[in-house]
Amino acid sequence: MASRRTVKTAKSVWRGVVMTVMSVFFVFPFLWTLMVSLRQRVDILQPGKIFAPITFESYTALFADGTIVPYFVNSFVVSLSNTLISLVLGTVAAYGFARFNWAKREGRAFWVLSQRFLPAMAVVIPFFLMASLVGLVDTQLVLIICYMTFNIPFTIWMMRGFIEDIPAELEESAFIDGCTRMQSLRRIVFPLILPGMVATAIFCLINSWNEFVFANFLTVVHAKTLPTSVMMYLSVSGVQWGKMAATGIMAALPVLIFAIAVQKYMIRGLTFGAVK
Repeated sequence: MASRRTVKTAKSVWRGVVMTVMSVFFVFPFLWTLMVSLRQRVDILQPGKIFAPITFESYTALFADGTIVPYFVNSFVVSLSNTLISLVLGTVAAYGFARFNWAKREGRAFWVLSQRFLPAMAVVIPFFLMASLVGLVDTQLVLIICYMTFNIPFTIWMMRGFIEDIPAELEESAFIDGCTRMQSLRRIVFPLILPGMVATAIFCLINSWNEFVFANFLTVVHAKTLPTSVMMYLSVSGVQWGKMAATGIMAALPVLIFAIAVQKYMIRGLTFGAVK
């Protein structure tokens, strides 16, 4: 009995050690960026110096320049608008894939998923040429449209599974009671798949907020987002590591806080329908 308990305790301790090492490994880049953003320039150039005086001059310089706020606003508007549009269109399309049968349905579903296979660099030049023809370069609208190309397929495949977990008999009962298709969607389906919609919206928002390639190549000044602002600190005179690290922290912090705030909804949405 004692030996079995000892083995069980040893496995638990070993599992805890492994998880701790993995957590430190994945969090270390973020912590290192935070350390660089809180250092003076002379201390940044000494990577072996672990303990250094803390200063907020990199953050104050960002707000003193007045450039970080417009980038933050652009990221917020583009990410939120794209998430809402993708969630509405993707959920409705997912309902069609889940509830209606037609020829080559699975083939069409795979075609939708295949849109996620293309790397952004493979399509950014055609998007740039089309945006130039209609005068949408350096606008928030072109980013919203481009982000929809990968968020809507993601939403369709996420929400299709959630909708298929809802018994069709519930909607048939609503039809018998006189509900139309839209009424059954609003009163039966949407309330039941709400956890899945929240989880999908979270991932869409994070994908849009962190996107770099489209935002970097399709914008110039007015519509640049927060992740692309790090490019401003690369010059022939050198790299402004402090401001670049501070910008990286400013870009990651809203998503990090948002993820922590809604983590219970994310977990609930991802586990929704896992157990019948």
